Amino acid sequence: MAALELKGKRALVMGLGLHDGGLGVTKFLIAQGADVTVTDLRSAEILKPSLEALQGLPVKLVLGVHREEDFRQAQIVIKNPAVPRESRFLEIARQAGAAIEMELSLFFQLCRSKLILGITGTRGKTTTTLLVGSILKAWRPDAVVAGNLRVSALNKLDEIGPDTPVALEMSSWQLEGFGERGISPRYAAVTNMSPDHLNRYRNMADYANAKREIYRHQRTDGLLVLNAADPMVSTFAEDAPGKVAWFAAQPLTKGQAGAFVRDGNFIWRDWAGNEEEVGPLSLLKLPGQHNLLNALTAIALTKGAGVPTEAIRQGLESFTGVSDRLELVRELDGVRYINDTTSTSPAATVAALEALQETNPSGIVLIAGGADKNLEFGPMATAIANPQNKVKAVILLKGSATARLQAAMEAAGADQKFVEGPLDNFEEAIRFAQSKAKAADVVLLSPGCASFGLFTHEFERGQRFREIVHKL
Repeated sequence: MAALELKGKRALVMGLGLHDGGLGVTKFLIAQGADVTVTDLRSAEILKPSLEALQGLPVKLVLGVHREEDFRQAQIVIKNPAVPRESRFLEIARQAGAAIEMELSLFFQLCRSKLILGITGTRGKTTTTLLVGSILKAWRPDAVVAGNLRVSALNKLDEIGPDTPVALEMSSWQLEGFGERGISPRYAAVTNMSPDHLNRYRNMADYANAKREIYRHQRTDGLLVLNAADPMVSTFAEDAPGKVAWFAAQPLTKGQAGAFVRDGNFIWRDWAGNEEEVGPLSLLKLPGQHNLLNALTAIALTKGAGVPTEAIRQGLESFTGVSDRLELVRELDGVRYINDTTSTSPAATVAALEALQETNPSGIVLIAGGADKNLEFGPMATAIANPQNKVKAVILLKGSATARLQAAMEAAGADQKFVEGPLDNFEEAIRFAQSKAKAADVVLLSPGCASFGLFTHEFERGQRFREIVHKL
């Protein structure tokens, strides 16, 4: 869709939200001359920050309800990623002939760049995207990083020319929009797959099917980068339209192109079998095996897209991490306070506990629990019970998933540790954690659950953690 085609079109934004996505797409549509209506089930009070940013702009607001007539009259509907694809309102719009878009699918169709690198996966996609962005900026300072990063990609369109490299983080929900339009980025990577969002998807196969949209519509000149050790992700190679490159923490199988580790170095092997030493593992400043895999993903994707090796070295070396992901907030009385609020699945919390062992804590006081996503807590409970992970106490947050987490901890024997809660006062939980931590310990916010109930989203949870910890 060309930008001119939006002029005068009846556009309906379904879900304004509190991040920049819904707000950004609304402002963009207005700037393009569209006749814009915004509909959101939440109240004006909840949406106040976003509504204040729209003051004075020509937009019609329908809040607290979705009306069928708005969807029948719309020529284009831009849905928030949180809106299920099976929504009856979207079906009404489809039946009436409306185009269904998402902010990122609209961006993709309007973007002039021929060098878009898309990254998805259950865990690691944000860190990998920002690593890719760091590499691209070392190569081309005009490179753009956008996507599922709480900022509107559409705001970046004017900065992007045909040769501008673009790194896009893509969630499964955003990829549903790509599937609807039959589009995929030319260069794509899938970090890993583990159970997540099973309150939204029927099963893992349904969830994986959404992730497949990142490569399903590539041409034969496309590139797909896959995790060689992930049994589900590795099956994606079977129907990849273009080239496949792999990444692994061990040497790859002979004949496989991709990035791997050998003798303490990052190695790249091309499709002709030629190998190149990219640099020592010490280039990467981030702890944890999961971050090593994130770096390997970034190397395989950027090398496969033609980025020079020197830029890859510079990008890895200059990257220092991501807020809300194993973020060191403060050290107080010898205790490190770490914000890992984006660990909204049990698997992510397990990875966080394992990564922290590289920093050799005396003990970990874990703040966990929250809203349910229909995930299994057995592996997380086992990791909490494992003496190697040094969890000395668990402070539980109130939420719809917390009782199931408690039951899993009891089954794993982790309930023998000091457990407090569930608490519905976040500051009380943090202060309780402080009281249990001694010098050389870590207080870790890594909930393994969604934030809804106590917080609007996980980033609000992380921001509150920072604020409270700095008050201690």
